[in-house]
Amino acid sequence: MASRKVKMVLIKIFSLFSVVRGYNILIVVLAQYLSAIFILDQGRRALDVILDLNLFIIVFACSLAIASGYIINNFYDAQKDLINRPKKTMLDRLVSQGTKLQVYFSLNGIVVLLAWAISWRAVLFFAVYIFLIWFYSHKLKKYPLIGNLTAALLAVLPFFGILMYVSKFNENFYYDSERLGTIFAHATFLYLLILVRELIKDLENLAGDLVANYRTIPVIFGEKTAKGIITALIFLTIIPVYLLIEVYDVGYMDIYFYFGMLIIIYFLYRLWDASSKSDYLLLHNLLKGIIIAGVFSIVLIEPTVLVHGRQLLREAT
Repeated sequence: MASRKVKMVLIKIFSLFSVVRGYNILIVVLAQYLSAIFILDQGRRALDVILDLNLFIIVFACSLAIASGYIINNFYDAQKDLINRPKKTMLDRLVSQGTKLQVYFSLNGIVVLLAWAISWRAVLFFAVYIFLIWFYSHKLKKYPLIGNLTAALLAVLPFFGILMYVSKFNENFYYDSERLGTIFAHATFLYLLILVRELIKDLENLAGDLVANYRTIPVIFGEKTAKGIITALIFLTIIPVYLLIEVYDVGYMDIYFYFGMLIIIYFLYRLWDASSKSDYLLLHNLLKGIIIAGVFSIVLIEPTVLVHGRQLLREAT
């Protein structure tokens, strides 16, 4: 009897992990730390950044806020997910809607408490972030384009939360045009890729969106128009990629951008031939692969930092 209860608890924990998409959160955590070390906080040693307790609290709070966002999104998308993701929905439903809401409010409460340990600015940032996630899940995601723009913004905002924190270690941070240009070029490239992924998800989830009355771009204007917008956004990624390769110094990471653009060309080729859910799922996974590869490729900006530390490298030069 006891073993059966333990088994049920483990199943529900696994179900909740599926709801909050723990694997995605782990990637975000890795991306935040790598961004802090190699892009945002270049004034300190890598080890100092990793061992920074306040930075850890911010990253942990971001993780909890993102997890709560997945929960509330799952709560509002229950109807359409039955059509779009029937197998995953069956797993997610092992945890009741009531329990999901309890966990949602508990996580947000913990986020606010953690933010208080940092500063009132952190509390304000996370309060706004939590509200935007709820407002997006409840209202904005049902509307064309504005829902996609908001979803992409919510994916990028955690990195700006870290940016506000690490900038205090360098009083000339906001006067360093080279670093600011690099940061915003990276952010723009990431934002555009995530925006494209959101539009691909709309094409992938077209059947469920129709049933749930979500007014997405494919629902209102059709698949051809959605593909045209995606193509335009893909061409816009050329601008930040050009800046990062030719204007700003990203070390060996330019290798990633060269290979990434080749994959994006293949992506466009497959996009205009795509017509089924499986086709769009493939395109979705291609974009996810480019984004994840980009996270790991941040190390290529200055790989020796991991061994020697940035300060030691500067002293050597």
